Amino acid sequence: MEIAIDHILKELSPDFKVGVVHYKDIQVSDSPQMLKGRLHLFQESLYFDYVDKKVTEIPAIAEWRKLFKLVGADPSRYRPSNEALYRRVQKQQFLSNVNSAVDLNNFLSLQYQLPLGIYDYDKLSGDTVTIKIGTSSDSYTAINERDITLSNKILTQDDIGAFGSPYLDSKRTAVTSSTVNAIHFIYFQPSFHSEEANQLLQSLSKMFTQIHGGVSNYSVIT
Repeated sequence: MEIAIDHILKELSPDFKVGVVHYKDIQVSDSPQMLKGRLHLFQESLYFDYVDKKVTEIPAIAEWRKLFKLVGADPSRYRPSNEALYRRVQKQQFLSNVNSAVDLNNFLSLQYQLPLGIYDYDKLSGDTVTIKIGTSSDSYTAINERDITLSNKILTQDDIGAFGSPYLDSKRTAVTSSTVNAIHFIYFQPSFHSEEANQLLQSLSKMFTQIHGGVSNYSVIT
């Protein structure tokens, strides 16, 4: 599958980049106790670390807020997903367990302070995925069952339309226990260096396949 960043987004943010990991022949199930415990303990640790701090001062979150504003979205109304997770933890609204893939995705997003999206590869349509700035015609039913419009928001789309975003992901391509092939999008902030991005993808994909089996390959899209 060809993955490309739309030229309008690149003109606005020349250093914009996305990490992509393809997983094949994986097994998604209820999260192992190790992952459940690690996710809960990490959220507790973050809660105490940020109880008296502003999450908007975390450099990665601050940069994503600037990027949202750059493409035309109000980051105080439409928050990047990494900020949304940190705000939940700050309120002690700890994340409930969904399945091993989603739980690990959330853990990694908190750990790396980046928006991440994990999608069922077999639910995608066509041979091309484009990352672009949405228009008034872009919308979908999100994983929280809300119908959202993606105007002036960064999104990923296939031949059918938008299916993911560093804002909120769609229900259409959600990973379930039936998923055997998946694609992971890591939405790097522009200042993230490509060498660091490759190291992060190597570590992230290794952790994912240790839990889910299968094989993986990754790349940085610039």
